[in-house]
Amino acid sequence: MNIAEQSREIMENTGSKTPDLLMDRPDAVIVLEDGFALSGKAFGAAGRTLGEVVFTTGMTGYQESLTDPSYHKQILVMTAPHIGNTGMNTTDPESSRIWVAGFVVRDPARRASNWRAEGELEDELVDQGIVGICDLDTRALTLHIREKGALRGGIFSADSLPVGASKLEPHAIATLQSIVRDSPQMAGAALTSEVTTDSRYVIAPSGQFEDKPPLATLAAVDLGIKSRTPEILASLGVEVHIFPASSTLEDLQSVHPDGVFFSNGPGDPAAATREIELLRSVLDSGLPYFGICFGNQLLGRALGYGTYKLVYGHRGVNQPVLDRATGKVEITSHNHGFAVDMPLDEPSLTPYNEGQYGRAEVTHVDLNDNVVEGLKCLDIPAFSVQYHPEAAAGPHDASHLFTDFLNLMLTHRQSTQRGNN
Repeated sequence: MNIAEQSREIMENTGSKTPDLLMDRPDAVIVLEDGFALSGKAFGAAGRTLGEVVFTTGMTGYQESLTDPSYHKQILVMTAPHIGNTGMNTTDPESSRIWVAGFVVRDPARRASNWRAEGELEDELVDQGIVGICDLDTRALTLHIREKGALRGGIFSADSLPVGASKLEPHAIATLQSIVRDSPQMAGAALTSEVTTDSRYVIAPSGQFEDKPPLATLAAVDLGIKSRTPEILASLGVEVHIFPASSTLEDLQSVHPDGVFFSNGPGDPAAATREIELLRSVLDSGLPYFGICFGNQLLGRALGYGTYKLVYGHRGVNQPVLDRATGKVEITSHNHGFAVDMPLDEPSLTPYNEGQYGRAEVTHVDLNDNVVEGLKCLDIPAFSVQYHPEAAAGPHDASHLFTDFLNLMLTHRQSTQRGNN
């Protein structure tokens, strides 16, 4: 019997609507690579999990975050204290599974209480073997990460706890700390092959464009794509062909696309050498390009700029970003631990191959820390943003970018047709 089932049995036997869900939970601890440790109770599956510990400031959208492939190999800390009250449903997932390596919450909901709920959060965590921890000071954990940066960590519970660990005895924590230090780092990690689709599939135009000829055809490279992205494009009349990350330019061109899209995804962009070479071949072909998140970082590297690891990253649905072209501030959804390093103040000649791709400029900056949040090529049809305009979860301020890309594809197709006549 899993923990969620035990909780329901308690409610049935006692008739209480507010049972103590911490009773009968195994002890658990979270330990970071620098030795910082907190004790709590098991949440979800019991056992051991390792990963980079990061936090998100979103107060809603935990289901979308859990199923975002960009969180692969990461232990996610929710800064919102009460998690689980909206349950789980089959509409909101961004992929076919939960991708987080572990889950940290302060107060799990006693039961789902939402008209859209089709199941309990904890049941899903147990079913998918996601090790978590609750009943701990997530604020202290978040503040530590803000001070020290994103660190490797581990959640340990039940049989994975050595004697004395639940009481944070130094010898036991030292044992767990050594396990954490032996785990892989995120810097240098190439993870695309672990999250990409196995085979190509198509999302047909939807809504008012259903069963009509598509306005445009798009080749989308899945680096850990969120399902909401092609759904939005399809609603605009775009036929989206989603390709594995191992695809070649010839594969993409086989559908005669009007443009190419690179998705979000996990890992260090500096390690994605094959994907960068594919992107350069796309730019060389002259096809319009749009990238989101990881796709933004890869465009930066394809152009010859560097990328670097942020101290603790941007994760949440409330990040203010300045659109330099309009002067407007958009509240945006983020999930990234790396960023592009390029001149902020004026356009620059792209460094790759002595300016092969012409000039580029920073189009968007984060108002919290001046991190590059978008870039645009001035001499070829390519642009990208670091944040998530698909807003799953999050605000819709930046949804216009999909229409902007559609217009870019249509304009490019028209100019190409004129040139061929």
